[in-house]
Amino acid sequence: MKPIALMAAMSAAALALGACAETTPAPATTPATTAAVKPADKSPPKPLRAGLDPWANPDPFPSTYRPAPSVPTAIVGATVLTAAGDQIDGGTVIMAEGRITAVGKDIPVPTGTRVIDGHGKWVTPGVIDPHSHLGVYASPAVEAQSDGNEATDPNTANVWAEHSVWPQDAGFNRALAGGITTLQILPGSANLFGGRSVVLKNMPAETVQQMKFPGAPYGLKMACGENPKRVYGSRGRSPATLMGNVAGYRAAWIQAADYLRKWDDYKAKIARGEKADPPTRNLTLDTLAGVLKGEILVQNHCYRSDEMAQMIDISREFGYHIAAFHHASEAYKIAPLLAKEGICVDTWAQWWGFKMESFDGIEENAAMVDHAGGCAIVHSDDEHLIQHLNVEAGVAMAAGNRAGLGITRARAIRWITANPARSLGILDKVGTLEPGKMADVVLWSADPFSVYAQADKVFIDGALAYDRSDPARQPKSDFELGQPGPRDVLKGGNR
Repeated sequence: MKPIALMAAMSAAALALGACAETTPAPATTPATTAAVKPADKSPPKPLRAGLDPWANPDPFPSTYRPAPSVPTAIVGATVLTAAGDQIDGGTVIMAEGRITAVGKDIPVPTGTRVIDGHGKWVTPGVIDPHSHLGVYASPAVEAQSDGNEATDPNTANVWAEHSVWPQDAGFNRALAGGITTLQILPGSANLFGGRSVVLKNMPAETVQQMKFPGAPYGLKMACGENPKRVYGSRGRSPATLMGNVAGYRAAWIQAADYLRKWDDYKAKIARGEKADPPTRNLTLDTLAGVLKGEILVQNHCYRSDEMAQMIDISREFGYHIAAFHHASEAYKIAPLLAKEGICVDTWAQWWGFKMESFDGIEENAAMVDHAGGCAIVHSDDEHLIQHLNVEAGVAMAAGNRAGLGITRARAIRWITANPARSLGILDKVGTLEPGKMADVVLWSADPFSVYAQADKVFIDGALAYDRSDPARQPKSDFELGQPGPRDVLKGGNR
């Protein structure tokens, strides 16, 4: 008899014996049939394979980043902006084993430490850009490299930016020369839900996994305003209006909440030892449910103050938190609300007027958000601006000071270091010059908020990643090898 048939027969026999038990008790020494059925009834269900459970393996594409070799190093005599306190004149920063070990004035340098003279120069934490498309809109900018917008549906929360990142993008090296040590790569803003972002350490690598910031949370790119309604309204489908945008968000969050409930119900049954079939996995809803569980941070493209207020209402309706509004040209209009909600503002100083929703952008935006007690950030959203994000922050600081807000350099440096680290959920690891944190450090030739400042040396995890005076410490993309450089062109007479 086949095993299945045998089990069926044994089960039938067990039921028959149970029916007779009321009138004719069975002998205590007989039937072995009931014992044969018990394991099938009460054995615990087999665990679900990781690939079928969205939370069994929350990081299926794990970071393989490893810090480069480093030597103990001290920068002495520099003006130090720690992003965690006041400016230190004539300060010292000491790094060892990939970490910052000491910061202060007149502190001893351990024997065997390489010493760099920082007199007349400035030291800051590594610059962090929380809004970049490097790698997904890579250089050279041709159609084959345009991988930032999956503009095929208003909700593409199923896509992950890291699966489009091209590590050979020369833009990473240009950004490194501008002091950028960490950056968040986002999908574009064509969709209501554009997909997952990824946080990278800006070190040369062959694979995106080798650049992934260890332990950094994922982000969900959302977009409100003109972009989604323009892209899809032009195709004769929803959303075609701002109210269509909001309806699309709400419908998606309702689906995500239902999806999460189904998984919770399934797991509760399994915990009770009950048989249950798991819900069908859905990559789009995996990401949205991850937000509702508090594991994925919302990074929300939004320009107008009234729309930001509406997005806050939606977040309250469905119980999630917005980590940052990006671009946020009108954040200054609701700065107290944003500060109260603990929402960061990623903005520019000089970008305004390029579309209707950006017309009320002002240079004082970041300073006014900061002055209200909020989390102000200066970002790039551009492969050129990322090379001098420090200067953009300087423009915002100067504008705020002209308005009488009294923004110090010690405070403004947070806009490109500590505050973006906070918005990305990595402030415990990076973003300030404090003992125990990753030794991501920039030595500047001058005041970093000056247009004349250049990054002389950039350290990532204590390793010298870039040196302006040493061509051997100026990384080149594989794609650039063998291509003519400026000196080659000059030698050819093309001046």
